[in-house]
Amino acid sequence: MPLSRTSPRRLVSAVLATAAAALAVPAPLSAQGDLLIAPTRLVLDGRRGGEVILSNIGSEEATYRVELELRRMTPQGELVPVDEAEANVTEKAALEMIRYAPRRVVLPPGEPQAIRITARPGAELPDGEYRVHMAFAAIPKVRAIEPPQNGEAEDGVAIRLVPIFGITMPIIVRKGEIEVTAALANPRIEQTADGANFEVDIARSGTGSVYGDLLVYHQGSNDPVFVLRGIGVYPELEARHSSFDIPGDQAAAMRGPVRIEFRQSLENGGGLIAAMDAVL
Repeated sequence: MPLSRTSPRRLVSAVLATAAAALAVPAPLSAQGDLLIAPTRLVLDGRRGGEVILSNIGSEEATYRVELELRRMTPQGELVPVDEAEANVTEKAALEMIRYAPRRVVLPPGEPQAIRITARPGAELPDGEYRVHMAFAAIPKVRAIEPPQNGEAEDGVAIRLVPIFGITMPIIVRKGEIEVTAALANPRIEQTADGANFEVDIARSGTGSVYGDLLVYHQGSNDPVFVLRGIGVYPELEARHSSFDIPGDQAAAMRGPVRIEFRQSLENGGGLIAAMDAVL
């Protein structure tokens, strides 16, 4: 059901204002097509639920389907779909504990909708982190095929390709005591046929994921020469190899002695997770 009968447009304006300020303080929101969601990552402790706000920023009414998916992270940071038949015990438990509503949303232009989410991990489950991914997909409207403009009949079959926009976000449930540590290793700048890449490995150990922002500073400077927000390493990995395309001028600016930091996201306090000194 809608958040309020009096405040939807005000809420959309607030979300868009947050997006406009993202250069100063990156906000936990994401857009695809005419769909905007906030936040883009939800962490639950099993005692309280949460919600995700969907907003239609387009000019026409739109319908969205909401589903749960399983995805695993590869060592390169990609999230690949996992069929339920191939799910492991932890993944199956994650699917079973999540409840959410509604599962289909019709949004007029400029209107928001809350998807309410709860998680009830069973008492028999071991302490740890459980994760599913919530997918929001636009359902295309059925439109009549327009007749030829010149009024003459055309032979053959007419096909119209309609893109289906969607967004996927993780829902993480943490049960009991979670211990996790992280470390950085092997930072370097690689030259490829397509340009320069900044590469670094993020190692993780423990029962939970790590998530934060990667920053590179010249030693002695307080202004980063490289910033990337929202990098995660999930429990199925011991290490993630991260590679980021960078312009040639930025690669040149990053050369020399640097300090590399992996910090909690700004909305979570910005605390230091791991750091190292290196020469690029």
